[in-house]
Amino acid sequence: MTAHTDTPGTVTALYKVSGMSCGHCEGAVSGEISAIPGVTSVKAVASTGEVTVVSATALDDEAVRAAVDEAGFELVGRG
Repeated sequence: MTAHTDTPGTVTALYKVSGMSCGHCEGAVSGEISAIPGVTSVKAVASTGEVTVVSATALDDEAVRAAVDEAGFELVGRG
């Protein structure tokens, strides 16, 4: 999936993350990604492995990968 602009000044991107199994996992991933400059919203869903990120500008995939790694999970690609 390609990041797309929802409203002026925001970009939404969908990522796939492996290893999440519960609400604690969702919180860990969301917390790390939220720390990336420009991120305004993160919603992680363990049951699907999907993480939706809203940011002011398109994010560098490597920054997202590093944040997911820091949380203890693996970014497997764009959703």
